This record gives sequence, C-alpha cells and structure tokens, in this order.
Amino acid sequence: MPKQQVNWSPYDNNGGTCVAVAGADYCVIAADTRMSTGYNILTRDYSKIIKLADKCVLASSGFQADVRALQKVLAARHLIYQHQHNKQMSCPAMGQLLSNTLYYKRFFPYYSFNVLGGLDNEGKGCVFTYDAVGSYERVGYSSQGSGSTLIMPFLDNQLKSPSPLLLPAKDAVTPLSESEAIDLVKTCFASATERDIYTGDRLEIVVLNADGIRREEMDLRKD
Repeated sequence: MPKQQVNWSPYDNNGGTCVAVAGADYCVIAADTRMSTGYNILTRDYSKIIKLADKCVLASSGFQADVRALQKVLAARHLIYQHQHNKQMSCPAMGQLLSNTLYYKRFFPYYSFNVLGGLDNEGKGCVFTYDAVGSYERVGYSSQGSGSTLIMPFLDNQLKSPSPLLLPAKDAVTPLSESEAIDLVKTCFASATERDIYTGDRLEIVVLNADGIRREEMDLRKD
C-alpha cells in the first residue's frame, strides 16, 4: 500500500472583504460578516471590525484565529500605553504599533490582512493599509481580503489619489462627502458580492467623525 502524505497547514483563509475610505473630516470602514472555509460557510454573522480606540477602528480579513490573537495583543499594548501616558493612542500611533506587532512575528506571521481607519491629530480621516508582515502605507482609501481584487480597481477609477512622488505632496484624503463615501462603499460590496463567493450575507459600516462613531448595516446576497 503506497504511503499517503497528509499536508497540514497552521493557516486557513476564512475569506471576507474590508474597505476603508478617508475624507476631510471623516473615515468610513466597512466589512462583510461572512466567515468561510473552502466551500463551507462557518457563520453568516461574524464581525471583522473592532474598535481599538475612540478614533481608531481596525478591519481584518484572512485567518480569523490569527486576527483574534492580533486584536488581543493590540488591546493589551494599548491598555499599557493608556496607563503610562494617561491618554488614548492616536490613529497614526496605532498604525505604527500594528506595523511593529506584525513585523515582530514576520518569521511565523499573523495571517491577517488589515485596514486601519480613523481620525488623526488634526481631525482628518486617515487610512493605513498593511500586508501580513507589517509593511504599511497611509492612503486615502484601501481594500483587503478576498474581494479586494474586484473592489480596488473600482475605487482607483472613482477616487484615484495623486502620486506620492509628486512635489509638493498632495493630501491623500478623498474629495467625497461622508454620505457619498458611504454610498460608494455600499456599491463596492454590492458588486463584489456578485462575483466573490467568500463575500456576502451582511455589510457592516462604521463611520468615524468629530461626533464620534456611528454604525450602519446593509443586507448582501446570502447565496
């Protein structure tokens, strides 16, 4: 009888898509709530978005066990920061912390693809986009996850930000109003859900502005 080789992997990809758009005085972060493995849906009601600070929200797709471990590390590090500095972390500071945390694990990475959104110290919207080992960039909009290859070209077409090589440097924030950005994000997910089997069920939208955090929801395809 021939030997059968069993390939075991410590990682899985649970699918799902995250999008963030930064504006002049707001930030919109959105993700679907489907969690899958292979052709199986594990749950239709899993939130991929977590509030890290009053002005900072993280959306993550990839391997959700690693995402939960990463969220716990960030929460612990943020608590230590609050005790030491008597204030909450700003969104750019949290962006650097997330990069350091991912890079620290670069030889056995957290299999998570993150979009961090919030407001900076001036009250402007900011979005940070990451790879699995901590390389990050501040952008005006970004998408991560299984539907990102469908959504990013659409966002590029609608919101193309100026080249970072241009001098003087242009602002990365998008020119849309808050309500226009929310409608754009809804359109993104409605389109991606038609073509990506790992995106669907329900859309969760978190809006940050000077008034605080607001949540919205929209139903997506369930099949």
